[in-house]
Amino acid sequence: MDQAEKAARFRALHAAPGAFVLPNPWDAGSARILAAQGFAALATTSAGLAFTLGQRDGTATRAETLANAAAIVAATSLPVSADLENGFGHAPEDCGATLRDAIAVGLVGGSIEDASGDSAHPIYDFAHAVERIAAAADAVRGQPFVLTARAENFLHGRADLDDTIRRLQAFSAAGADVLYAPGLTRLEDIRTLCAAVDKPVNVVMGLAGHPFTVAELAEAGVKRISLGGSLARAMLGFVARTAQDILTHGHFAYARGAMSGAEVEALMAEPSRP
Repeated sequence: MDQAEKAARFRALHAAPGAFVLPNPWDAGSARILAAQGFAALATTSAGLAFTLGQRDGTATRAETLANAAAIVAATSLPVSADLENGFGHAPEDCGATLRDAIAVGLVGGSIEDASGDSAHPIYDFAHAVERIAAAADAVRGQPFVLTARAENFLHGRADLDDTIRRLQAFSAAGADVLYAPGLTRLEDIRTLCAAVDKPVNVVMGLAGHPFTVAELAEAGVKRISLGGSLARAMLGFVARTAQDILTHGHFAYARGAMSGAEVEALMAEPSRP
């Protein structure tokens, strides 16, 4: 598929009945493994990338983020959306530039958040946040791209559902195609949010809180379920626990659950096809 076909396929997932899961590989290899399992689309993870680089989340540069996204795009034939953080700059023009670069590396979707990266003022003021989404929407208008707008209140100690809904409604009016408020932990809040907006809603699983099922989230009105950095953290947790078992008990039982070399080689030999 070319980029336009991938984008059409990605849009169709958001229009189909029910909810779909959008897993988050952290590199090309994990992308091929996830594609081989049968997922219909993929999304990058800023946290997973940062951990792969030995850094904290939020520290990868735009160049590193887009290079990682390009490698994931090339690894499979699936549509790929990207976590583009705050657009790698505070100005609306920074968001537009990042989105244009995202399209150039083959991405058919991406998210822009209203988190500033400034611990003293973690969330952009309302008007500025809307201007940034409007600039991002202008940059992708007419392009094969699905724009997701993120309201980050709940990840930064601001559990204000009314303000989060107000922001998402404004982001929708500014041109966002998908709306996303990470950090919601109560199903009733997710249901309220979905009922209050007019675009497909993304919810992330794998963070703190109750691990709702796909069926529960679909019933609440969710269209897309991403996993954020949780798969990468699960992999890192496995490595840490395994290392402790080796050091403490001197055994290597972990190998029983590992993929064989032949299985991995088969997945890495050719791009995984849907």
